[in-house]
Amino acid sequence: MAKIFYSMAGEGRGHAVRVRTLVEHLRHDNELVLFAPDEAYDFLVKSYGEDQSVENVRLMRIPGIKFHYTGGKLDLFKSIGYGLSYARRELPQLVDALRRRIEAEQPDLCISDFEPSLPRAARKCGVPLLSIDHQHVLLAYDLRSLPLMLRRYAWWMSWSIRCYYGRGDYEAVASSFYSPPLKSGFGHVRQVGPMLRSDIVAAVPQQGDFLLSYLRANTPPRILEMLSGAGMDVRVYGLGERPRQGRVSFHAINEQNFVNDLASCAALVSAAGNQLLGESLFLGKPVFAIPEELHHEQQINACFLKQMGAGDWTTLETLSSGHLSKFLSRLDDYRASTANLCGRLNGTPDALDAIRNAVSRRPQQHAPLESARI
Repeated sequence: MAKIFYSMAGEGRGHAVRVRTLVEHLRHDNELVLFAPDEAYDFLVKSYGEDQSVENVRLMRIPGIKFHYTGGKLDLFKSIGYGLSYARRELPQLVDALRRRIEAEQPDLCISDFEPSLPRAARKCGVPLLSIDHQHVLLAYDLRSLPLMLRRYAWWMSWSIRCYYGRGDYEAVASSFYSPPLKSGFGHVRQVGPMLRSDIVAAVPQQGDFLLSYLRANTPPRILEMLSGAGMDVRVYGLGERPRQGRVSFHAINEQNFVNDLASCAALVSAAGNQLLGESLFLGKPVFAIPEELHHEQQINACFLKQMGAGDWTTLETLSSGHLSKFLSRLDDYRASTANLCGRLNGTPDALDAIRNAVSRRPQQHAPLESARI
């Protein structure tokens, strides 16, 4: 039985959903220690608890980098300021704590989903490192089909990825619903589709007569007004339960209910996280994406969504009823494109293959287990 340390970013649910999908396949014949900050921890604790009650899985909370919002909008300067403070104050202590834990437990492999402390600790201890994330798209993919502004953002973000992982002496799996060619020099990056949870893979798509929307808690009220005027029922997740607003109903986050609605909706209106867009396209659902103006990574996802003919997009700040009406008028065209993607984007088997190959190359010698504390 191999031992795997696995860390992840804590912003949003996409990283944690991806991690849990892989953990559910790995935990039957591997021991896993998960290091999760913020929202990722809150999501995973529902599956794995704080008391090590799930066999072969231990979950630990760690500090992480967060986005900051002012007046309901992403505050880029505050987010950068917090990131710099985290790198100066918290990151060195966390790396040292993880280094000690690696030395004590001797894992066979460290995996990071865009989290900076575990890669540093793994390097210090000489433990093999595997990156499984979406962000390597910004470093390794040929993005010349994108607008200049987004290419500049990808170039800037590529330096963050290099700071997280260093150069070259690790393997990487880039998970995305799109796969343009790799740039020269990135042969160590393996391209796979989204990590799809078993509920998504098992779902049976049907064409319903309602829109599904997943929104952040600080979504401006005018967005709900526009959805209310869409001319069809809209089911909204992410804002909690509240009284119905015209044809818009509000639902508490429940994974199985959300998957059922995703499989049976007419289309999705949502932010442009790679994980949710990948799940939607796997189920053949057109998407109208509404990334924030300053969330350039999601804008890149939205651009590729449009290039694939699977939907359209505008920023959350510029969304109008006209944008939504135009999207709805072209649903048949988008469905013709998503039909070619339905059932074909699952990257989980390839990612599991990369993990098992990495583990098989290292002799397994473990220290006795200890209680998990950072």
